[in-house]
Amino acid sequence: MLPASVRDQVHDRLSRPDLGRWLGQVEQVGHCAHPIRVTGCSDTIDATTGVVLASYSSGSEPDGITYLRCGNRRRAVCPSCSFQYQGDVFHLIMAGAAGGSKDVPASVVTHPLVFATLTAPSFGLVHAAKKPGRSGGRRCRPRSGDGRKVCPHGRPRWCMAVHQHTDPLVGDPLCVDCYDYHAQLVWQWWAPELWRRFTITLRRQLARHLGISEAACRRRVRVQFAKVAEFQRRGLVHFHALIRLDGPPTATEDYPPPRIGFGADTLAELVETAAGMVSCEAAPVDAQDVPRLLRFGRQVDARPVHDQADRDHPEQGGGLHPETVSAYVAKYATKAAADVLDGTGSAGRHLVQLRQVLGRLVVRATIAGLTGADGPYKGWGRWVDMLGFRGHFATKSRRYSTTLGRLRQVRRDYTRRRHLDRQRAGDDSAAGWADRDDQDQAEPTTLVIGSWRFAGIGWLTTGDAALAAASAARARDD
Repeated sequence: MLPASVRDQVHDRLSRPDLGRWLGQVEQVGHCAHPIRVTGCSDTIDATTGVVLASYSSGSEPDGITYLRCGNRRRAVCPSCSFQYQGDVFHLIMAGAAGGSKDVPASVVTHPLVFATLTAPSFGLVHAAKKPGRSGGRRCRPRSGDGRKVCPHGRPRWCMAVHQHTDPLVGDPLCVDCYDYHAQLVWQWWAPELWRRFTITLRRQLARHLGISEAACRRRVRVQFAKVAEFQRRGLVHFHALIRLDGPPTATEDYPPPRIGFGADTLAELVETAAGMVSCEAAPVDAQDVPRLLRFGRQVDARPVHDQADRDHPEQGGGLHPETVSAYVAKYATKAAADVLDGTGSAGRHLVQLRQVLGRLVVRATIAGLTGADGPYKGWGRWVDMLGFRGHFATKSRRYSTTLGRLRQVRRDYTRRRHLDRQRAGDDSAAGWADRDDQDQAEPTTLVIGSWRFAGIGWLTTGDAALAAASAARARDD
């Protein structure tokens, strides 16, 4: 039940004569939860003749406001914008995995391609959830027969419960005094460096497998990848990556096949070998600390990806389908550290403990002078909300596939041409610009000149936000 003041705002909006146009604004921003409010005007001018083709002013809109999408990728912040962002990431990943779209030829599907997962090592025993898809599940940490039933602090080292993924205990240490919070946060800070060294090591392993020098290997094969970082319930990231082998680009072909004599199965073995060889020595945070040799966890998984795999039953083995992997990777594009920090119960306390320990480590590193411009922990304090992880949540090599910028430009071009269609038709009908002939699509270059001022974020009233949320729910149902 909405408060009386909000019901009055909803009633006022529904009784206004410009309700239809306001609902049109809601639809134009894709039912965004926190749109950006701007005021101003713009003119579309023919750059050749100087004729003003169209004019627009926010004064013609309800309340004199123009709304724009917030563009936030996090599902917890804006379901609408995150859905669009996830779709863009899916197409970006899919183009590099299967080809045949976004200027990537279909022939890349024949290149060796693997889906790899690189995890963090263990920093202490934590409660684990049952495997998805299992009816009975497995017990969290059954009693072992080695006699070590309690830790040095007198707490049990076992748990006979079967935890669901929504259980707040998942990811929580069995003993907070045994758990190495310090080492986890240091590892998290250096995780991007571990990934960089992994890509270097993988290239060296390729050269060694081919029996040639690294320079000669680069003339025969190039490593392309796209990866995302996922936050686990214990507050650590692990990397999901699609790794593909191409040949060096030529003047006539951007994605030639590699000149090698092996396929995805061998590449998967090389990925697992390279991940096991990578290490990085982390500098101590101060004089009381010690250096640490950091590595990836032992749970490294690399599976071939090809279009002959079973799309609906990837657990049956025989590789993964490109569409299955692309959807799986794109799912993590809308998640962030805050999604695990919003938990409650003991798991929430564990993550809060991580932030508190990180705050103390930042102070120690700052006093030791290691967070300055040339320090190994430069800017560490800015990443407390990311639990110390300083890397991008998603990265890709230059020639893996297209870019998010190009995908968004295609969407903007489509929207602009559809708007011109409506203007020419003189009503709200929109003839598809894709149905025009090539001559009609080659329109003169136009210039848009505008003057805009930021007016705020979010819908104008709480009642408007409630109506927009209801409209979004109906759109999802449809």
